[in-house]
Amino acid sequence: MYKNVLESITGIEIYPLISFVIFFLFFLGLLIWVVIANRQHLHTMSLMPLLGDDEAPATHAESDALC
Repeated sequence: MYKNVLESITGIEIYPLISFVIFFLFFLGLLIWVVIANRQHLHTMSLMPLLGDDEAPATHAESDALC
């Protein structure tokens, strides 16, 4: 039944292509962001859940001492 309904809609064949392009561009953008991301910023952000509310995020020199 659903197949017949979808076949009757004109222009429906473009939607899977649009969905794939959006999916591909999102993950390509994410991959590019991961490659060019500032490693020090990512390291500082990864330490934030381990810090208390009154502690500030570590500076560059402090975070090197933690590793």
